[in-house]
Amino acid sequence: MESIGVLMMCPMSSYLENEIQKRFDLLRFWTAPENSGFLETHRNSIRAVVGNASAGADARLIDTLPKLEIVSSFSVGLDKIDLGKCKERGIRVTNTPDVLTEDVADLAIGLMLSVLRRLCECDRYVRSGKWKSGNYKLTTKFTGKSVGIIGLGRIGTAIAKRAEAFSCPIKYYSRTKKSDVTYKYYPTVVELARESDILVVACPLSEETRRIVNREVMDALGPKGVLINIGRGPHVDEPELVAALKEGRLGGAGLDVFENEPYVPEELFGMENVVLLPHVGSGTVETRNAMADLVVSNLVAHFAGEPLVTPVG
Repeated sequence: MESIGVLMMCPMSSYLENEIQKRFDLLRFWTAPENSGFLETHRNSIRAVVGNASAGADARLIDTLPKLEIVSSFSVGLDKIDLGKCKERGIRVTNTPDVLTEDVADLAIGLMLSVLRRLCECDRYVRSGKWKSGNYKLTTKFTGKSVGIIGLGRIGTAIAKRAEAFSCPIKYYSRTKKSDVTYKYYPTVVELARESDILVVACPLSEETRRIVNREVMDALGPKGVLINIGRGPHVDEPELVAALKEGRLGGAGLDVFENEPYVPEELFGMENVVLLPHVGSGTVETRNAMADLVVSNLVAHFAGEPLVTPVG
């Protein structure tokens, strides 16, 4: 399959690069000089695009590539792919569900513990030598806290199961009430936030869920409430989040994602009730390799005329 051009949009995984290169003609978009005419040069050989949570395939890219047949995302999220344009052109789309669910759910629980028990601040307290001058202040208990989850899909459900092990009552909001769970359903995010100690964002990003956590939701969560975002940065109104934390209207936040990654509001840096992570929800060797295998398997299946492993839609 060496004659098949596969365009990788940005650095993702050296393992993925190696596996694609073994089977296809790998083109690394990020190595091309700006305005080099790279896409024009390769437009007739590129039959697949590999993207991720930060770079996918928008309408402009799709229109530039007349031979494009498949977009394979090294991520669950599809917000960087113009799905309407793909459908219009008959371009197939795949992603990497399931294999990263456990890691993201683990990280969500880690963020809850880190914010409530101030684990990062405690670490700095020891490293700075301050412990010699006295014990660290008391923190907040996690076990038994009411956990509200926005989006009860694969990841949201995995978070709920883990939180249940800490005797946390689980509540949720989703587009429709789930018939196969006993967790309490709330028809609006504001109502869910009002009844939660911890609010977790775990839904896909769409126009409907963009800034789903706004000022009203943060005020409903309140000065003792904690926001956890392992979804996408634009789920949260970032300026309002900064204001709510600065003004004490929100108790704390654990954030793995941001609106303009890798740029993070600097006002958050000095807040000890905030834990900031560099979008590492699926960032383990095991999971990233499993995601890479899925991407490659989908590409191989497509070009062999076989059923896709994880098709979208």
